Amino acid sequence: MRALTVVPHRARSMALTEVPDPEPGPADLLVEGLSVGICGTDREIAAGDYGWPPPGRERLVMGHESLGRVRQAPPGSGFAPGDLVVGLVRRPDPVPCGACARGQFDMCRNGRYVERGMKERDGYASDLWCVDKAYAVRIAPGLDMDGVLLQPASVVAKAWEQVDKVGARAWFEPRTALVTGAGPFGLLAALLGVQRGLAVHVLDHVTAGPKPGLVADLGAAYHTGDVEDVVASIRPDVVIEATGAAEIVFGAIAATGPYGIVCLTGVTPGGRRITVDAGALNREIVLENEVVIGTIDANLSHYVTGAGALAEADPGWLARLITRRVPLHRFAEAFDRREDDVKVVLTLD
Repeated sequence: MRALTVVPHRARSMALTEVPDPEPGPADLLVEGLSVGICGTDREIAAGDYGWPPPGRERLVMGHESLGRVRQAPPGSGFAPGDLVVGLVRRPDPVPCGACARGQFDMCRNGRYVERGMKERDGYASDLWCVDKAYAVRIAPGLDMDGVLLQPASVVAKAWEQVDKVGARAWFEPRTALVTGAGPFGLLAALLGVQRGLAVHVLDHVTAGPKPGLVADLGAAYHTGDVEDVVASIRPDVVIEATGAAEIVFGAIAATGPYGIVCLTGVTPGGRRITVDAGALNREIVLENEVVIGTIDANLSHYVTGAGALAEADPGWLARLITRRVPLHRFAEAFDRREDDVKVVLTLD
């Protein structure tokens, strides 16, 4: 069968190759691959900056944002042929650590987890794939091909869960949220914020293209100014940071109000230096009981929450998040950034 593979840490090694068909185990679903989402991590892997192949192999099958249709399911699994499913990305470490042993493998303590399409486990960019029924989530039929958005939705579902857990240390009734970045993570974070009844504001640098309209159609406010000015004007109770831009990160931290919570979901690349008044920042955080947390990946409960959020969303709005669908045989186009891109999806037809 066909699969999109790469030699991790070797630039320009991405290729469409023939690999053996998967052989499902007794607990596995056999799934026909329909599409995979492309994100910044995929581009890093393609550029040779990230990724690890399965042990004893040179090439890694790419794709961690999955969508497929069940061909074969074990009896009593709760799945049936024809079901649309998404496979989870991360798997617990083999020891396992205390968090992994409790199903919280997104919070692995020893780093020995594996991740499909990224770290020592083949991904989902292939004609067929297998997934253990315990690591699969059914997609509501109405979502159809937009179900490929579940993996990023699960990450922001976890972000909101972490905000709730931190906020619960004292009285917490947030009213206003700021999301920095109007990419897929930011827009999905805004969607979940609106679904929670918050007044949501989204900050991004672009003034044209689909992003301002997507935000407006959520009932949220779109901003393009300096982060310090925007934060000062709206005084958010919660900030979901989805850019990874250092200036935005520290601007949001420095300007939030008392008991503000800043949740970082974007990864900042190294090598760029900015000047920060660390003393003033520390004083602000301490005197106003503020909290800054980081979050990455998701466990099964977050995928389930994300699936529910997508099922509640307007289908037309979700469809507009996917601005390009690229067929597998033209895979290189999916990795090119275009000015009006929001979410790019590789179709496996």
